Amino acid sequence: MVMCCFLAAVLGVLVHVLVSRQSEEQARNVALDRLDSVVETYVAGEPLSRDAGLDPPGLPPALRDMARRGERGTQLGERDGRPTMWAVTPADGRALAVGQDYSQRAAVISGLDQAIIGSSAVAITLTLIVGIYATRSVTRRLHRTAQVARRISDGDLDARVDDPRAQCPGYARDETAAVAAALDAMAASLQSKLHSEQRFTADVAHELRTPLTGLHAAAELLPAGRPTEMVQERVQAMRRLTEDLLEISRLDAEVERADLDTHRLGPLAERAVRATGLTAEVRVVRDCRVQTDQRRLERVLGNLVANAHKHGRPPVVLTVDGPVVTVRDHGDGYPDELLAEGPQRFRTQLGKGRKGGGHGLGLTIAVGQARVLGTTLRFSNAPDGGAVAELTVRRADTDRRSVTGSSPSEEAEATEETEETEDGPREH
Repeated sequence: MVMCCFLAAVLGVLVHVLVSRQSEEQARNVALDRLDSVVETYVAGEPLSRDAGLDPPGLPPALRDMARRGERGTQLGERDGRPTMWAVTPADGRALAVGQDYSQRAAVISGLDQAIIGSSAVAITLTLIVGIYATRSVTRRLHRTAQVARRISDGDLDARVDDPRAQCPGYARDETAAVAAALDAMAASLQSKLHSEQRFTADVAHELRTPLTGLHAAAELLPAGRPTEMVQERVQAMRRLTEDLLEISRLDAEVERADLDTHRLGPLAERAVRATGLTAEVRVVRDCRVQTDQRRLERVLGNLVANAHKHGRPPVVLTVDGPVVTVRDHGDGYPDELLAEGPQRFRTQLGKGRKGGGHGLGLTIAVGQARVLGTTLRFSNAPDGGAVAELTVRRADTDRRSVTGSSPSEEAEATEETEETEDGPREH
């Protein structure tokens, strides 16, 4: 649009200037020729025509001064409100002048200017329409590519742009099609490599189960003693690692489905802490009913408590406040890498003062199971020190109704249940 307007203005000015100069030059030549004829008539003493005269009214002062100086000249001016081309020459100390009507030539130039403006406006309008159409076509494809890129970054590796210009050889390929094709190829390659990694992890875990089972049975037959206990501990650790790998492979394959049911969150949290065999303080500030899978939720909370004991420092506190469960230790907090990128498997993430290295599988499984449950799991560090994991569980529909629009009897029942769960913290 800017270039079209600029070119239209430049061409219009050039045409106007050239035509105006040419028209004025022709009018000057005609006026001078007419002046020569008038001079001959004046010298012969014959009467002058109506377009000529000595010091005629309307003669531009500049031409009058030129005649008094003994010079000839021409100038475009006016006479009786009409454009006129004046030509003057000295005659007996006065100005002998001829005025040629310039109205027709001025009208031609004015019409030319209007034609230039009209054609420029049409050209700019057409350029705008074509430009908007072409730009929208390109930007629509770019927006589509950007949306697919965001879906891929969010984990949807099945997303593809499928630009027809990139797929059909009959289309003329452009830069947008090249970007779309490169993005699709990248997503396909990434998906293939990820599936290969998932299959490898699952195959290795499956293959390890059989020898580990035999090794575990053989370790049970060893004579009692410290070496036997060490072997059994290592075998048990290998079995746990293998089971964790199998669980992660299932989570990566997105084949896990939650068996949702309605439960009270406080008792679930207490049961999850008891199942770990670790010491943790359970505080039920405000209990509620949630829609969740009991086994998976206990798995998430158990992994968070175990991670707090392994990498933090006591006391470990699990707090239930409505649908939000918070697990906090009083160590040095999560490392910056975990807060920025989330848990990473087989990456030792040691913060200042944190204990142990671990495989990073516990928090990875917790995040995966939370995703299956449709819950939100966030990691942060407390201002006064300590790692904080916050799990937001989905409320049950019945619990929502009791909060937003319950009957008096239901409100009384909910109040009694809340009072039963607010009798102070419990330690397991």
